[in-house]
Amino acid sequence: MIWSVTVSPLLPPAALAGLAVVALVLIGLLLWRARRGALLRALALLLLFLALVNPSLDRENREPLKSIVPVVVDRSESQDLGGRKAMTDAAEEAVLARLEALPGVETRVVETRRDLSSLSDGTTLFGPLSNALADVPPNRVGGAILITDGQVEDVPDSLDRLGFAAPLHALVTGVPGEVDRRLVVEKAPRFGLVGSEQTIRLRLIEEGAETDTATARVTVSQDGETVGGTALHPGESADVRLEIPHAGRNILEFEVEPLDGELTTLNNRAVVTIDGIRENLRVLLVSGEPHVGERTWRNLLKSDASVDLVHFTILRPPEKQDGTPISQLSLIAFPTRELFSEKIDEFDLIIFDRYRRRGVLPTPYFANIARYVKDGGAVLFATGPEYAGPGNLFRTSLADVLPASPTGRVVETPYRPRVSMIGQRHPVTRGLVSPEAETPPWSHWFRVIETTGAAEKPAMTDEAGRPLLLLHRVGEGRVALLLSDHVWLWARGFEGGGPHGTLLRRLAHWLMKEPDLEEEALRLTAKGHDLTVERQTLADSARPVTVTGPGGTNETIALQEAEPGLWRGSLAVSDIGLYTARDGELTALASVGPSDPREFATVLSTTERIAPIAAAAGGTAMRLADAAGTVSVPRIVAMNGARSYHGSGWIGVRTGTASKITGIDRIPLFSGFLGLALLLGALAMTWYREGR
Repeated sequence: MIWSVTVSPLLPPAALAGLAVVALVLIGLLLWRARRGALLRALALLLLFLALVNPSLDRENREPLKSIVPVVVDRSESQDLGGRKAMTDAAEEAVLARLEALPGVETRVVETRRDLSSLSDGTTLFGPLSNALADVPPNRVGGAILITDGQVEDVPDSLDRLGFAAPLHALVTGVPGEVDRRLVVEKAPRFGLVGSEQTIRLRLIEEGAETDTATARVTVSQDGETVGGTALHPGESADVRLEIPHAGRNILEFEVEPLDGELTTLNNRAVVTIDGIRENLRVLLVSGEPHVGERTWRNLLKSDASVDLVHFTILRPPEKQDGTPISQLSLIAFPTRELFSEKIDEFDLIIFDRYRRRGVLPTPYFANIARYVKDGGAVLFATGPEYAGPGNLFRTSLADVLPASPTGRVVETPYRPRVSMIGQRHPVTRGLVSPEAETPPWSHWFRVIETTGAAEKPAMTDEAGRPLLLLHRVGEGRVALLLSDHVWLWARGFEGGGPHGTLLRRLAHWLMKEPDLEEEALRLTAKGHDLTVERQTLADSARPVTVTGPGGTNETIALQEAEPGLWRGSLAVSDIGLYTARDGELTALASVGPSDPREFATVLSTTERIAPIAAAAGGTAMRLADAAGTVSVPRIVAMNGARSYHGSGWIGVRTGTASKITGIDRIPLFSGFLGLALLLGALAMTWYREGR
């Protein structure tokens, strides 16, 4: 119950102020002249003025409110280490039971979330605590209790930033004397040129150990295969140099041997993903003769800024004799020796565009081109009628790498190119046309070179089923054979044109081993805690895939066909680290979570981070367990108006500081009979005094 005085003036404040001034002047004159009864007259004027002010005595009826005490439970990944989870569960149960037994206390439980952001940013408790108290007035907060391992990243640096003036307590899990070893990646590139060496700097850190241990062995793996190792001393940094073997993701894993008795081995591993990129691609385009479709190839290759194009067109073959002296010709001699002997391995792709044997390229160099393909090179043969003639390239050493031999027949009839059943599954031609379309929505071609003995099923055919595009692997290299020279009709927009840019670009990138265009591939990608498995295949079905987690556990996923030739499956995972997918033939890797998670950067339990802010708030940070692991949860005491809220074996919360008004009783002081009696009494005394 609280008493207070309020006023409800009967006149406006300006009028009251004027009357007060007049009354003061009159009282001053009475006192100055020392008139009989001056004090009684002043009292009468004062009572009259108070009656006009109309004061009242208010009595507030209040009901006490319960104090809000949030209990913040740390459920981060580091709380699963060293028996901390069981310790946390036991402490939470005991704390909630003891708070519920206190009168005037309301409990709110806040559990931290577990996701990849918590791994990247570390454990945050004061943000969730602030959110839990967003609708609570500061005077209703009775305190806060944190159950954590002490590794908290968002500890406020002052009480003002804490947001409330009440005791803060931290009950710390874990035991004294913990030790841990971790491997840290200090420097690593995100990108690297294919074939170049990249440097990764590693550092070995040991915490909690009284003395540094001996040198530890670090194993280095690349795309799941062990490629080497190094030795590190605690506190020492070392550089590891590795070559980037291919374009796309290159996953590097570093693992240090465990330390005896360490808290966890999760931070003994570090994963680095380097995207391999190709330097400017060098392409050699050799056109056997000027023709209407020659510029299609040149325009396509020149439009890509990453392509360095070397283009030669045979304008004057040796058999052409017109009597003009060589010294008077403004032609560049074809550098056969330089291109096909000395620098052939520097090219990523060689294109023969309607090339025929005319003696320009000596016969021994064809064997050199075949060797280039088998060793990993790429050659595209874009043919025309010359492939059916006596000067065709199949009659050279290139027969060992060409996927089909010509019959000598050129079929010249209108047709629309078709994507075959295999072509609908192949990444090069998939999606060029809908599988349901009876007729492709592109223009006609008018020529196809007939072949026989194809080593592969064609990706594209004419309407009669004759091969139009053959994609062939030879040794480590690749060969593509395009059996028509009319792709330029699509480029010119004849009858609406066709997807020449998409087709030719994919074709060139497949020849240069672009990972996304592999016809047989297994891919594993991670997004958050979800893994997606993709199997690209030309087969009619895809085998189940076994996914192996960081801890060695296996799970089998059945794949479903998402598109022709592309099968998918997904899996939700909880652990961070490197996952491996295998289907019996292929292997794929993916890393879940950050490569160097902050959550596991320092995992030893500690009271030092929270102790300063807890002490400033009148609370404490104490361990729940001793060195032997015996857990002891402190008693909880309700207190009011104390400076310190903790002691040996107990902690306190603040209660009784907030209430709500349930009603107000108002008693007027100078109105009604009471005010009239006082005023009449003052006047009577004045009259009596002056009448004597």
